[in-house]
Amino acid sequence: MLNITIDEIQRDPLKYLQQVEAGETLVIFRFDKPIAELKPVARSKQLRPFGLCAGEFTVPDDFDAPLPENLLNAFEGK
Repeated sequence: MLNITIDEIQRDPLKYLQQVEAGETLVIFRFDKPIAELKPVARSKQLRPFGLCAGEFTVPDDFDAPLPENLLNAFEGK
């Protein structure tokens, strides 16, 4: 983490933006008080590969069958 003043960043903004792009976090100070933090944008997470859990479980044949009447009644408060 690098501490800089507003004056420093105004003199050469590209220099500091390149440091942020390289992964550095900047804390910007005014009158010895931190006022802002400038950090790189978080990289988007990679998607999990398709079929990651292939073969680890099976979906039963009756997975989408209607629920029994007594269970439906319990959900409906009957």
